[in-house]
Order: sequence, then C-alpha cells, then structure tokens
Amino acid sequence: MVLTKSELIASLQNEVRILLHLASKIDRAQLDYRPTPKQRSTLELLRYLSMMGPTIIEYAKTNSQDMAIWTTAEKAANARDFDQTLAAIAAQKETYASLLGGMSDADFRVEVNNFDGSKISRGSMIVGVVLCGCAAYRTQLFLYLKACGREELGTMNLWAGIDAPAA
Repeated sequence: MVLTKSELIASLQNEVRILLHLASKIDRAQLDYRPTPKQRSTLELLRYLSMMGPTIIEYAKTNSQDMAIWTTAEKAANARDFDQTLAAIAAQKETYASLLGGMSDADFRVEVNNFDGSKISRGSMIVGVVLCGCAAYRTQLFLYLKACGREELGTMNLWAGIDAPAA
C-alpha cells in the first residue's frame, strides 16, 4: 500500500475532524438549504456522511453484494436529527480504527468487487471511494456553507479544518 494502515486510519480520522469543524459553522436555520431541488439538503448531506465511509468499508471487508448493509445504515442515518448526526460522525474516529485496525497488509491487497462491477484491491477501494469520497463531500458541505453566506470561510477551513489566523 502507498499508505500504511496507521496513515490510512489517521487520514480518515482527520477527515472526521475537518468535517466536524465545517459542521460547526452551520447555521441550524439553514439545515434545509439545498442548491437545487434534487440535491441533498445540508442535513441530508451530513446524514449521508454519517454512514457512507464505515458502510463502504464494511462492503469492502466482506466483499458483499448485499444491499441490506447499505439500506440498514441509510435508514438509521435518515432517522437522526442534527445533533445525533454529528455524534455519529464524531464516533467514526473510533469506528475507522476498529474497522481497519485488525486488517493485515494482505487483507488490503485482496481483490474485491468495486461498485461498477470491476475488480479492485480492498485497499484501493477504501482509499479511492472512502477517503477520496470524504474529501469530495466535505468540499460539497463547504460550498453549501459559502452559498449560505459564510464568506469568512476559506482554504484553511476546508483543507486544515481550522479558522484562518486573524489578519
């Protein structure tokens, strides 16, 4: 693997940290904001993020095609309010360590079914779909925040998960 297991876990945990930082900037009055009628609302996006990563890792670990894994996680996520959603996201720090901690290098190299039907190594799937997906979806949340008037947010918020130093 290009990343060590501990680096992968740390990277996913950092995604959680940055996402929670961005979520702390949400005005609760704008949880229903959606850029267009068919896009997720802010709350729906967060609910999705509260289950996406761990659920995809479960698929990758089991190489399952059982959609019940997804629909069960999605149903639980959709039942959460804002605070419960943030708590579920915060819990992912430990969830990622638990899901990945016991895996060996050989486990990451096992070929599994990708969502498009192709074969891919388990490690590549976790990095390409989960880790990259986390970065993409947090960018979407950042753009929602900007569209809702949070003009003070910038690069430091999006990529470092911190407020920029005062000028």
